Amino acid sequence: MSFSPGARKRACLLFATVAGTAMLSMAALPATAATLRPAHHSFVVHSFKAVGIESNPDDITRLGGSLYVTFQNGVGPLGEASPSGATASSIQQYSLDGVAGRSWSVTGKVDGLTADPSNDRLLLTANEDGNSAFLTLDPSDSAAAKRYTYQGLNHGGGTDAIVVTGRSITVSASNPSNPAGAAAYRVTLEGTVARLTPVVNDNSVAISANPAAAGAPVQLSLTDPDSNQVVPRSSPRFGGTFMLDAQADKQLLFVSPREEHTSAPKVQVLAVAQPLDDTAFATHSRRTLWATDPAHNTIVKITGPFAAGEAISTVTPDVGATYLAQLSLTDGALTPIPGLASINPKGLLFTSTAGSERDDQSDDN
Repeated sequence: MSFSPGARKRACLLFATVAGTAMLSMAALPATAATLRPAHHSFVVHSFKAVGIESNPDDITRLGGSLYVTFQNGVGPLGEASPSGATASSIQQYSLDGVAGRSWSVTGKVDGLTADPSNDRLLLTANEDGNSAFLTLDPSDSAAAKRYTYQGLNHGGGTDAIVVTGRSITVSASNPSNPAGAAAYRVTLEGTVARLTPVVNDNSVAISANPAAAGAPVQLSLTDPDSNQVVPRSSPRFGGTFMLDAQADKQLLFVSPREEHTSAPKVQVLAVAQPLDDTAFATHSRRTLWATDPAHNTIVKITGPFAAGEAISTVTPDVGATYLAQLSLTDGALTPIPGLASINPKGLLFTSTAGSERDDQSDDN
């Protein structure tokens, strides 16, 4: 069945077993779905299983009337074979009701996955620690993903998350070995080459956005650029900026679009108490939260009382299971969401409840 298209990840997420996880109450649903009833009944959670032997779901995105999820299948961060011998990730298509559609095999560990609606395609990165490549995939075409060779990669590692703003593509520079290298790049695709231009560097000087040290200079020394996102313009703070998560560094960087093309962009940095992976933003139109859960090898769809402007993050503590928390953009505070404690999230995505892709894009630009 097919549908129309419209530094480091923590290895513990791939094999985590969660002690004391609450049993999930199942109610009958068609074939592939089950309804979870968390203790906090204002949330309704639908869980959708992986297809076949696919495992380790990570990034999730939407293109047209479909969702797409990358399953890394145990492949290593340099593209090493998994213990079972797998050398390729799977890109799996789902309907908005969680029904599985087509899938594609992509060599390597696919960490970054996002939609490029202007070109009706998906954008991917493979191998976060090194041997990295950029790829495009047209879900309406039977052809395999097109692979690009990087030109201008200067930080010594691989690439990770991707964000698209209009026709501008930005990618995180993960696993750096050059302390003065880029933490994120703009990407220009030409032929079979992905040309990279630094947006912000690992050793940039930023401005503190935490109240206790507001406005003070902060010398960055990033070791783990990871996820990224565009903060919706409707956000009460940092609206319209490019946000880069330095996961192990416990810092969030914010760069204004006006600054991205300058040689020394103004960067704000918000320190957080715990390492974060993905962050997703609810808006006036986007109130349905999707999360990948590698611990349970599922995709979950969450509806409930998410407020416009609310930021939800995947918290990846040094000890213990991952969890969902509300992120305060005022001071970096993280408030766990008890009603969703049974989910061990990785990738996050908010979509419109009504299912309009136009609504999903309208708050960002």
